[in-house]
Amino acid sequence: MRGQWQFDEPLARYTTWRVGGPARRLYRPADSADLCDCLRQLDPNEPLLWLGLGSNLLIDDAGFNGTVILTLGTLTQLEQRGATRLYVEAGVSSAKLARFAARHNLTGSEFLAGIPGTVGGALAMNAGAWGGETWTLVQRVWTVDRQGQIRERPATDYQPAYREVQGPAGEWFVAAELELTPGDGQASQAQIRELLARRAATQPIGQASGGSVFRNPPGDHAARLIDALGLKGTRSGGAEVSDKHANFIINRGGATAADIIHLIAHIQQQVAQATGILLVPEVRRVTGDC
Repeated sequence: MRGQWQFDEPLARYTTWRVGGPARRLYRPADSADLCDCLRQLDPNEPLLWLGLGSNLLIDDAGFNGTVILTLGTLTQLEQRGATRLYVEAGVSSAKLARFAARHNLTGSEFLAGIPGTVGGALAMNAGAWGGETWTLVQRVWTVDRQGQIRERPATDYQPAYREVQGPAGEWFVAAELELTPGDGQASQAQIRELLARRAATQPIGQASGGSVFRNPPGDHAARLIDALGLKGTRSGGAEVSDKHANFIINRGGATAADIIHLIAHIQQQVAQATGILLVPEVRRVTGDC
């Protein structure tokens, strides 16, 4: 294998919350072919965690007792194919994809500029913002399984929904082909700047957070429900409900995963008692070997 192994690697440095214990092993593949070689040589029962930018991810303080595959900085191919299609690998940041499309006078992906993650994560959770969703753009994807087999699948093999995607089990996204619309690249770049300015004005940019903590319940917004109960500023250890956006929990310094977990549960309890609505976490929690 041509990639890089690291052992007992602290995962806090790879997550936007800056929490999480060590991974037993972490592998940075050199490219998709090297990734396949790695998967072929792993024990088929080895727990796997795929990690991009580490947003929307809450890793327990005990860490991960398996192998972490780091795609950020490795699966980075991004190119235009034909007049309106882009090929993009899973390790490319969503923001980079949006800027690339705008520079090539392609529109429809501007919303991705405000999503702090990689394309792999955006595909896995149908990430969205400002009315746009990832899977409205997808034409086909390439996946890899535990045997290191690459498959090409049409978008119709998947059932995207709000912040989740159902599809073939035991496969992970390595690349996608997106269909965009010809347009005015300068106007797209202006729209991206406007969206980023709105994000900076309304979200705690520059502070350690995992992104939006809860999914919006039907017909309402999680932030409104949390704010209405006066929960902004509520703390658990080093974790705090942001006073800028109530659906963000920030690491004020020294927070543990346990602090964040406790605060999530407290918010859920308070909202459920007051409204009867159980807020569903949008962030994915990683515990032990799953």
